[in-house]
Amino acid sequence: MARLTKNQKTALSKLEAGKAYSLKEAANLVKDITTTKFDASVDIDVRLGVDPRKANQMVRGIATLPHGTGKTVRVLALVTPDKEEEAKAAGADHVGLDEYIAKIESGWTDIDIIITTPSCMAKVGKLGRILGPRNLMPNPKSGTVTQEVGKAVADVKGGKIDFKVDKTGIIHCSIGKVSFPADKIYDNALEVLQIISKLKPSAAKGTYFKSIHLSSTMSPGIEIETKTVAGI
Repeated sequence: MARLTKNQKTALSKLEAGKAYSLKEAANLVKDITTTKFDASVDIDVRLGVDPRKANQMVRGIATLPHGTGKTVRVLALVTPDKEEEAKAAGADHVGLDEYIAKIESGWTDIDIIITTPSCMAKVGKLGRILGPRNLMPNPKSGTVTQEVGKAVADVKGGKIDFKVDKTGIIHCSIGKVSFPADKIYDNALEVLQIISKLKPSAAKGTYFKSIHLSSTMSPGIEIETKTVAGI
């Protein structure tokens, strides 16, 4: 077992062993136990009582964080010429179609989100082997394949995130930065948890929220008492 660093020991000393905290307490604590010199991301991990192998228990959704993610999101709009100005006006970093498809085929993936229209998916779909493993493939369910290109670009620039449960039954997503005030971390976390609650599959039986943990980059996880979270 690897030895703990001095900073890791200090962070752990601020957490009471075996204790589950309220979401508000965790939002404050995550700032206190973070020792990185950079502005670390704040992440939430939610273990659900679902079986992701069954289609009727898959949990996938979209959340618009009230205070954004704190990250600069690089957006590529793969659109036809009639949609280019709309995408540019909304703040897309890269706009075009065939030339960017050629760049991606050559190995360029210096982007975070791709937004396209249904009519372009025949061309974009051919990039699946490159985009799929990098979670860059546009999908109607995440709102990245749409006729409302400008709105989609503005949404992701403003803090819209999509999430889905992984094969182990866990949803993991970033909800802000440690530099955020604690109340903004709380608001963003609450928004995600309430949306996950609304997405509970009817086929899921027993306890839905198995566990919730809040952490930052390289910090210990803070267990959250689910009963203290309003609306779930």
